[in-house]
Amino acid sequence: MAATYPMSSDTPDDALAPRSDAELLASWRAGDQRAGKELFARYFDSVYRFFETKSDSDIDEMVQRTFLACVQSRDRFRGDASFRTYLYTIARHELYGNFRRRRRDGDRLDFLVTSVAELVTTPGSRMARNEAHRHLLDALRSLPLETQTLLELHYWEDLDIAALATIFDAPAATIRTRLHRARKALRDRLETSAEVPRSALTSPESFDDWARTVRGPAERSRGDAR
Repeated sequence: MAATYPMSSDTPDDALAPRSDAELLASWRAGDQRAGKELFARYFDSVYRFFETKSDSDIDEMVQRTFLACVQSRDRFRGDASFRTYLYTIARHELYGNFRRRRRDGDRLDFLVTSVAELVTTPGSRMARNEAHRHLLDALRSLPLETQTLLELHYWEDLDIAALATIFDAPAATIRTRLHRARKALRDRLETSAEVPRSALTSPESFDDWARTVRGPAERSRGDAR
């Protein structure tokens, strides 16, 4: 919930507007701890969802480690991208690092090839809202982890090419190509699924619209992000 601030009778109506990420970050850097907590609360659900669709355990720990890394590097954030993009960049590195730490062959893991389905047994039924959602999650987890992550950020977090290029540390042209191939690979996996409406398979655009509506797991209650 956005914080409210005292106002006099002659305070403009827009004084109650929520502060932007940049404003909260500036206040946090200046020593306002409440601004930092508000910034984290704003993104807690999204970061939790980011990990929940890709891991069978350690989710709370990864969320905390992501926010801790943000705390430790807040003064090095130059503002070249949005704070949201910066946060997902940290989350992606934390996710990949967690998988590498859990495997003896972690240094050899290639996330352009290896899928979540090969790494862990994820309880899809626990987080799925319905059968269509479960089938979509299962199809995503069968793709390489890098592809799954790219699609989820594109569909469910509505990140544009520029933001995705920053998060994946790749040229925008490369991201466009990867995204085109990723969307096709996901459609191919779901073409025979009875849970996908036939209308969603009439064109790439209709499939994209359907995938966006079958969003990630329901938001969980927000806790303190320290």
